[in-house]
Amino acid sequence: MDRVLLLEASATRRRAVRSLLAPRGYDITEANDYAQALEVLRRQGETVSALRGIVLGWPEFADKLADELFTLLRREEFEHLAVLLLADSSDAGAVNWMMKRPSTALLLWSDYSECADALTKLLAPAAQSQNLDLGGQSHLRILFVDDSATVRMAFRRLLMKQGYVVETADDVEDGWAKAQATTFDIAIVDYFMPGDPGPVLVRRLKDDPRTAGVLTAVITGTYSDRVINESLAAGALECLFKSEARELFLARLGSLARAVQDRQSVDAERRRLQSILSSVGDGVYGVDARGTIQFVNPAALDMLGYDRTEELIGRSAHELFHYAFEDGTPTTTASCFLSQAYAQGSQVPGWQSVFWTRGRPMPVECTVYPLNLDGHREGSVVAFRDISSRRMLEEELRWQASHDALTKLKNRAWFETQLEQEVARLKRTDQVSILLFMDLDRFKYINDTAGHTAGDQLLVEMSRRLSARLRGSDHLARMGGDEYAVILRNISVDRANAIADDFRRAIVGSPFVYGGKSYRVGVSIGVAVLDQDTPSRTEAMANADIALHLAKSHGRNQVHVFAEDAEQRTLMDLELGWSARLEEALRLDQFVLCFQPILPLRQIDCDSLPEQHGALWTRHLRRNQQQRVFYEALIRLRNPDGSLVAPSAFLPAAERFSLIGEIDRWVIRNALKALRETAPYEPPVGISINLSAQSIGQPEMARFITDRLVEYNIDPRAVAFEITETGALNNLDAARNLITELRGFGCRFALDDFGVGFSSFTHLKHLDVDMLKIDGSFTQGLLTDPVDLAVITAITSIAHSIGKITVAEYVDRPEILRALRNCGVDYAQGFYVGRPKAGLRAAGGQLEIVAGNDASATG
Repeated sequence: MDRVLLLEASATRRRAVRSLLAPRGYDITEANDYAQALEVLRRQGETVSALRGIVLGWPEFADKLADELFTLLRREEFEHLAVLLLADSSDAGAVNWMMKRPSTALLLWSDYSECADALTKLLAPAAQSQNLDLGGQSHLRILFVDDSATVRMAFRRLLMKQGYVVETADDVEDGWAKAQATTFDIAIVDYFMPGDPGPVLVRRLKDDPRTAGVLTAVITGTYSDRVINESLAAGALECLFKSEARELFLARLGSLARAVQDRQSVDAERRRLQSILSSVGDGVYGVDARGTIQFVNPAALDMLGYDRTEELIGRSAHELFHYAFEDGTPTTTASCFLSQAYAQGSQVPGWQSVFWTRGRPMPVECTVYPLNLDGHREGSVVAFRDISSRRMLEEELRWQASHDALTKLKNRAWFETQLEQEVARLKRTDQVSILLFMDLDRFKYINDTAGHTAGDQLLVEMSRRLSARLRGSDHLARMGGDEYAVILRNISVDRANAIADDFRRAIVGSPFVYGGKSYRVGVSIGVAVLDQDTPSRTEAMANADIALHLAKSHGRNQVHVFAEDAEQRTLMDLELGWSARLEEALRLDQFVLCFQPILPLRQIDCDSLPEQHGALWTRHLRRNQQQRVFYEALIRLRNPDGSLVAPSAFLPAAERFSLIGEIDRWVIRNALKALRETAPYEPPVGISINLSAQSIGQPEMARFITDRLVEYNIDPRAVAFEITETGALNNLDAARNLITELRGFGCRFALDDFGVGFSSFTHLKHLDVDMLKIDGSFTQGLLTDPVDLAVITAITSIAHSIGKITVAEYVDRPEILRALRNCGVDYAQGFYVGRPKAGLRAAGGQLEIVAGNDASATG
């Protein structure tokens, strides 16, 4: 486990980096200032020597201890440490220091998520250098044969000093016996010896397969052409002389040694390639230009259904396994693509075909490589793999791409393609079709009360009922949630309403039964007529969608047929206009953040409340210079004339056109930027940010928030996120995961609009939030309705009993504030406390709201 020092003053950033390094197995020692880091580095003994690297944040301002640390890290005894710098920008000082020090890298805080990979790369070279074999290659083994003990001793000593492993023999028979018992690389044999001369042993070694690989040299004390010729004829590669200079002897022996090493390298490479060929998972075989198999690896044998290589070697690959198409139609060599590739020496990447294995087709993907040796084409090597599983997966993916996993109906993407084709078809005929958009009316109630399993079962059951109404030419799809769409081809316009009502009655005709209970289910249906004049798929869907909304607005559980009148066209134009305007606002940064204060009631003297709106908040700021103050960040859209548009005007359109997630990210990014700008001033600031249901359901949202907290160096304790009951319940698992991850990082959560949802208190068991924001409808009736008073009191009491705090909204006068304080409510928010104002600014050492356009709504 590599031990690293993590130095960063910000607890937020330390926590984030630690969360990335710890899972990679790093043992982390943390320091929050340069004094601690210097102490760790200067400490003698095992602690310092065990350090492999340092991750440190580059200081934003000049610091004497930081300079001392960076000087220390440049010293020779610390240069072995890998250092990863993290900086807010490409600071010239950081870049210069990095360039002058080995094993150092720089990463911006905006890219901090890559720090684990960057540190691993920095440490890799050091790890590799430690694994080098300092002993080099294995020493060569030499058999030295000479009848003189003195000569044997002298040459043995000389050769061993050069790193050779040496064994000696005193005559031909002794040398032959030892060559058979032990493997040698080189044999040096004296020419003149009692009994048989040296060339006899040289010839024996060459002729015996067990010793044919030994390189031989004859050594003699006398230069003689006859001796040299006889030795070379026997198979010796070199003649050495006992009287020649030792340097020359060693040089000539070195030439033999290099030949041995070259041959060993070739043999090792051959064995390696053979091992790779045998162990590779893909099938591999080689053919000549006629397609005759020359070699085959075990994987190919197994996939093709053979037991022995002899069953394939020397036979035609075409005749054995690629003789027919997938449907069984035979092919000739001339018409077979692979056979022609063999003949022409073509390189073919990723060719999909079938190989026939014992009479059954196996889909394969193969690559053909031409085999060229010394400039001559010798045939081809073919690597192939069985893609049966991939084919099945592709089929599954194709099914998933066009179907809804729960109901098994076709999905929205498939349906939109079919609708586009139908609109195009109708332009060529005088026929009429109709498009139905359907939305179950009681789905959410059943889903909330009976559970998600009941909701899923309801969708499956409704899908079955709708499918039973279809003809063979009709198309049905689940568009998402509890929404369905149907294309009914060749329908009389006069019967459109009646046919749509048949679908409605198929849903409402019998109750949905689950868990022993019966539920009445209604469905609202919007109808759009499709004919030659239908301009596009988009127009048709917009018409059906408008009709569906009108069916809902007229009381639900009914059918509405779209008619081209001014009211409906205006509605559609308005919706589409908002979509374009919001996309432009995101692109051109035309949104504005307003901030509304959240007042802690326990510090307020309710006996002397001012009448003027905002005065109480000003007094609170003046009396609490050191305590963190919280604001809720609220989005507005800026008009061309500079006025601000309230979110109630554009957020519903943003949700309908799936833009709300992008808007949430804009709010998070800009709210945290504003919070960072307040860091140098007093009092410290905290911000509450709203999250939509769509954002809650995005799996990458937690990571996006964490990355921004690190990038802007924000204390997570200064940030709270507000989620609504309905948004959380529609994405309960996602909401739990988001809350768990961000609360673990230090952020807090509030459950907004609390008290109006079904079984609100039950939800507290499933959502581990810190705050409950009491719905404003209770606050508004607090002074006149005893029920509202009782509800607020009960919510506050239960919240306090389980360790949560309460916030009341819509506080617009001092009497309501006083009543909330009496109920035990912890925080208050509303126009009386302070109106939302555009922007945060530090002025005069105290944070103030920038004077500007008042926002007309509090949410």
